[in-house]
Amino acid sequence: MTLIEDTRARLGAVGAWLPSAPLAPPPDVERAATRRLAEAGYRSAWSGEGPGTREVFAHFGDLLASVPDVVLGTGIANLWARRGTTAHKGGATLAHAHPGRFVLGIGVGHAFQAAKLGEDYRPIDRMRDYLSEMDTSAAESPAPVAFPRVLAAVGPKMLALSRDHADGAHPFAQPVSHTPYAREILGPDKLLIPQQTVLLGSREDARESVWRRVAQSRQYSVTVYLAGWKRLGYTEADIAGPSDRFVDDLVLWGDAATIAKRLDELRDAGADHVLLTPSAATFESTVDILAELAPEVTR
Repeated sequence: MTLIEDTRARLGAVGAWLPSAPLAPPPDVERAATRRLAEAGYRSAWSGEGPGTREVFAHFGDLLASVPDVVLGTGIANLWARRGTTAHKGGATLAHAHPGRFVLGIGVGHAFQAAKLGEDYRPIDRMRDYLSEMDTSAAESPAPVAFPRVLAAVGPKMLALSRDHADGAHPFAQPVSHTPYAREILGPDKLLIPQQTVLLGSREDARESVWRRVAQSRQYSVTVYLAGWKRLGYTEADIAGPSDRFVDDLVLWGDAATIAKRLDELRDAGADHVLLTPSAATFESTVDILAELAPEVTR
């Protein structure tokens, strides 16, 4: 069995993507929540790295040691936080200690993060160089246990990089319609692990959630999300509205059974493993909603 086949089997259909900041709880609360979600049927738990978060390798080392049997994934380890050599060694260390339970998601972040370090934001070139540095480190110090790496990829160039120099892609904040687009570029033999917002409620509740996301993207000049939405055919009017069509594509809303049916659409379109993020105000309510959804979405 190849690394990708083994990872697909371990991940199963559905995992959880949990907020890391500003909603992140104390470590003991997070450990208990991750155990609760694993017991509810979620096969993986993911979290990211950015301003105000914990250092992701230390963070996941603690969780892997504290929560048995669940796969943990970084969504994402921010490349501005460390050299590629360090990322390879960090991933190799966690995979050696916890074989088959760690997926390294790597992302180039956003322009404002590069600017804080006085760096130019050239995401494709920077990621390509970073992966080359990781590969050089791997050749010099091979990982005792192989681990998959996936890239935070939305556009065609980063998806192609995910196909050619990684084990797949982990798209974030994209509509359901992004999944077949990404799968076509990746081909059948790479991992596709999209994050998906879900909401137990009405379309109007979902519209408010989308409005907040669009406003935040504009506030921080996160152009990759806006460009990705437009690439899929959404106009500025759709995004600013936001239109019913855009809301329905970006958020899986309704009752648990309806959300489960929409998840089936994602998997039929090419997703290997879908990471659910409830639209919720607190970490605790995020976990409660995931637990409520579990009987429908994890079976």
